[in-house]
Amino acid sequence: MANTEDLKLLEELLLARGPGGQEDEVRRICLRELKRSCDEVWVDAADNVIGVVRATEGISREEAAQRSVVIMAHQDEIAMVVKRVNSDGTLSVVALGGAFPVNFGMCPVDIMGEHALLPGVLSFGTMHATPESPQGADVLSGNVQWKDVHVLTRRSKDELGEAGIRAGTRVVLSQHWRQPFNVNDAIAAHFLDDRAPIVATLKAAALTAARRSLLKRDAVFIFTTKEEETNGGAQYAARTLPGEIVIAVEVGPIAEEYDTQLSADPIVLTGDEKGFYSKSVTDDLLQAAERCGLNPQPALMPDFASDASAILSSGSKGKAGCIAIPTENTHGYEVVLHDGMDACARTLTEYLIGKPVNG
Repeated sequence: MANTEDLKLLEELLLARGPGGQEDEVRRICLRELKRSCDEVWVDAADNVIGVVRATEGISREEAAQRSVVIMAHQDEIAMVVKRVNSDGTLSVVALGGAFPVNFGMCPVDIMGEHALLPGVLSFGTMHATPESPQGADVLSGNVQWKDVHVLTRRSKDELGEAGIRAGTRVVLSQHWRQPFNVNDAIAAHFLDDRAPIVATLKAAALTAARRSLLKRDAVFIFTTKEEETNGGAQYAARTLPGEIVIAVEVGPIAEEYDTQLSADPIVLTGDEKGFYSKSVTDDLLQAAERCGLNPQPALMPDFASDASAILSSGSKGKAGCIAIPTENTHGYEVVLHDGMDACARTLTEYLIGKPVNG
């Protein structure tokens, strides 16, 4: 079960702003936490945070590294990026990652200028307009597009320039709306993707380190950059680090078509839009969850992708899998069970230290 420390860490991560390419606030937390468990921790050239728990018994250092398993959760969140600073001081924005205006609604935002962090409001315009207004038809029909929205700043274009706000500036949901909300046995918040999997991965690193004498190969824990855009951080890590297997830790959508339910039992993906995961890895993850007393949920999700499937499709690693925390409202106001993070962490640890059937 998620303990007080897990929930406290989750809240800290939720309040940290982490748009793709500017994940510094999240990176600092991941770096701090990994140092508590891992034998070696560093940040690579792609700004991934990497920690290694080394196998110590009955295996050479070279073989342990070569056979290492890489566990990946991503640092970044869906966000917005400035396309244009308008003459009236409003900002035209587009999606950064898989975001749509409906994911955020009309809400407070933080504009991450080079010299200042400024408040703004993501605006759709009046709800009392007719189709005569430029955005009226889309807003009234509920089909709001990025062309229909703007960020209200109440600053002049010159003032925004002085703050270092320009095309390419990241715009994120304000900390004002990032606080988690408890719903009985569940927690709700924006950006549980991928903050809840980060907590699960950090917990798995700590649990694995405590049982390192059972490791037969190194366990590498990576917090990647730019997953929501290009999978660039994961692709770089896959090319530059040794290892045979990569496993992405994700949030998993709840949908009747996937036969997935909101529970603590982890979702183990068999495939997604980029292809099928390695059957041997999938089978071992399912059996690891069962050894933990869980009822894992195998699922095929054609409208989904992860760092691991991107790596597998590029041929950067030989085998890949994906485990996900069941999540309602993915890419929106997301909901996970408190126990979901712990169940995912225990399954990952069992996979790493247990006897793999096929891996």
